[in-house]
Amino acid sequence: MNIIITGAGRGLGYELTAEALKRGHGVIAGVRRPDQDQTALSQLTETYGDKLTVAALDVTDEAGIAALAASLQKQGRTLGAIINNAAVLSARDTSIETLDFQDMLTTMDINLYGPMRVVKHFLPLLTESECSIINVSSEAGSMTNAYPNDYPYGISKTALNMFSQQLHVYVKERGIQVLSVHPGWMHTDMGGAEAPTNPNQSAEGILDLIEKRTTPEGHFMFVDYTGKDMKI
Repeated sequence: MNIIITGAGRGLGYELTAEALKRGHGVIAGVRRPDQDQTALSQLTETYGDKLTVAALDVTDEAGIAALAASLQKQGRTLGAIINNAAVLSARDTSIETLDFQDMLTTMDINLYGPMRVVKHFLPLLTESECSIINVSSEAGSMTNAYPNDYPYGISKTALNMFSQQLHVYVKERGIQVLSVHPGWMHTDMGGAEAPTNPNQSAEGILDLIEKRTTPEGHFMFVDYTGKDMKI
């Protein structure tokens, strides 16, 4: 299948790109600035050739997203999966008394409205069999296990889970799988050096979900990368 991945230049996004290519899928790797250093993706291009397309994709730029979708449609490209991976983590451990609401606005724009923009414009291309939309979420988005201080990130991921549930209801009769996936606490720039999960392990689990090797059975569409239900 063909898979579009946002935030593909590093961390989990890069690992998802590498794992998808390894499994024989075509990948459109969305990065904000393809003109900047993309050494890791360039190495993948050397290995996989035209199976990998590196494309400018800023999830805050709706006009740019629409233009990319139109360009792919004109080329006759179809999609089997959309992975909304791009996200930011700001105002970490910040109390409500000191919270800068610009951090809230920026985080919601990227973590929630970004995936909504991507789905809005790429859903018409999602026409291959056994299609999936994967929204990379977080345990921080669980209302059951809510904790204070990570307000922008946690609230944006809770809202993303709601969007996933709404989208699931909207497209289920088309046979499209929609999941919000907690990828684990990963050893990435965002997760930090103490994180226990290798992002490649998470990428493998997410690709298993896309390929239906793992089938979640819960009522809500919020799972971890192994397909296990997360508490809403």
